[in-house]
Amino acid sequence: MSSAPSPSASPPAPRLPLAGVLRVGRPSDIWFKPALSVVAAIAPPNLTLLALGRLDLAMYAMAGSLCALYTHNRPYAARAGALAWVVLGMLGGLAVALVTASLTGSAVVLVGVGALLAAAQKVLCDATRTGPPGNVVLTFVSSAALFAPQSLDQVPGHLALAAATGAWAWLVCMAPALVRPHGPERRATATALKAAAAYADTGGTGGLGDTGGTGATGGLGGSGEGHAPARAAGYAAVHAAWQSLLATGARSRTRRALERLVVRAEVALAAPAQADAERLRAWARALRGTGPVPQACLPPAAADELLGVRAAKPLWARLGPLTPLAARTAFGCALAGYASLALGIGRPYWALVTAASLYQANIALTWSRAVQRVVGNLVGVLVFAAVAPLAHLGQAALVLCCLAFSFGAELLISRNYWLGSVCVTPMALLITEFAGYRATGELMTERVADTVVGALVGFAAAVAVTNRRAGDRVERALKAADRAREHAARLLAEPAPRPAALEAARRGLAVALADLRATADAAAGEWWQRALPQERVVLAEQSGHRTLAATARRQGLLPDQDTATETEDARP
Repeated sequence: MSSAPSPSASPPAPRLPLAGVLRVGRPSDIWFKPALSVVAAIAPPNLTLLALGRLDLAMYAMAGSLCALYTHNRPYAARAGALAWVVLGMLGGLAVALVTASLTGSAVVLVGVGALLAAAQKVLCDATRTGPPGNVVLTFVSSAALFAPQSLDQVPGHLALAAATGAWAWLVCMAPALVRPHGPERRATATALKAAAAYADTGGTGGLGDTGGTGATGGLGGSGEGHAPARAAGYAAVHAAWQSLLATGARSRTRRALERLVVRAEVALAAPAQADAERLRAWARALRGTGPVPQACLPPAAADELLGVRAAKPLWARLGPLTPLAARTAFGCALAGYASLALGIGRPYWALVTAASLYQANIALTWSRAVQRVVGNLVGVLVFAAVAPLAHLGQAALVLCCLAFSFGAELLISRNYWLGSVCVTPMALLITEFAGYRATGELMTERVADTVVGALVGFAAAVAVTNRRAGDRVERALKAADRAREHAARLLAEPAPRPAALEAARRGLAVALADLRATADAAAGEWWQRALPQERVVLAEQSGHRTLAATARRQGLLPDQDTATETEDARP
């Protein structure tokens, strides 16, 4: 593919809109899983401490219990290891915080250590794709522990309590495997099928793509940039489904059936005009519950060569591109904490955690998160004022209110981050009262001040720490997409390409195009960088998706080439 490079002049800074930032969306399909899990993980330890009259230790018990919020989108085979690492990461951050707090009372040192911990937690969570909720919960735990009165002889006991509740959280999150062992993979596959159906509904035509032709540069589905968001969402869902399936270990009969369904979703994205959207949705519905997995037919050669997505990059390779984000987090959290100290606010770690929660893939998304955080926290403070009289009726009421807010946070946060913050804020304020009640007005004032300071200073730091590598990553993604398309085109030109090679080329091209779109979207929201090659990205996507369609036709994967009937009714 050849195209002239884009001009090198710096583009205007992206606008920071308010419209849509607070829009309420649909809840996550599995919102109830982290909601129920965190309640089940928090309740027994806290009620036990309540019965023993040691609710002052609840902060350390909560540290482990909150790990139950993680890894609900992972298959159980992968979840066991990933959640264990989350618990160990939480214990590591907590240990550093507790030891530091026991060795020094200098708020300046404590804020500095908290900022470095926040940066490390952010980068590791992003590099390992740990989340939601990502680094925010880990940073909340370690930052709060930094400012808790502590002595060295108390540290082992507090860590032991956190480890015990972390182990309990692990058991809570793994327990559903006894009832629905393939639940996460089934959900991931259903999501991919529904996303492919949504794109198939558009027909893939947006005025830019050629809907005819069968060669490597003339595909079937078009490139319809008017429907690019739906197509990008579809490929992201398919990629996530492959990651889920590849994490399940041995290829069982269930996994093989799910693989065939994911291939059908891929083919629908490559040739949306020929896809049967209703059949895709019927398959997705059939994956609910524990019934048999629908059997999607594939040509024998393709059925034998399901290779999945390419292996993930090693951890060190994923850490490099996150360097600007680490610098933003460390710099912004430190400045927010020091600004809070300079203003004489009693809990600078709240400002630090607020700043840590803002940093997203680019400036535009960071701005949106800042607005959501401020609005949610301010409303949450008002909710705390209304609930405080009830919570102060007794320690049992305090624990029950925390449980209610932990459930509500997971119920609402997938609709919009600010809605979840409405519950997280009063829960965090109530946790501070486990060791003793505080004046409600004082807590509210400190939280509002720290929220505003953390958001303003944190966003200013994000603007100040530039990310000029974003454009370089787009160039690398473009080259990777071009190489993958050219490789697939060469195979298509052969009279009889090997089925395994053709399947690998199609899958590699699909992954490269998904990476290109994600990289371009992330770079588009950054400031202070050279102009992005938007036209080259569009052309690469157009030609790449046409080649995908041509490859699917050559493999005999398109609907009009099916020679077998479905062996099982997909209707639920």
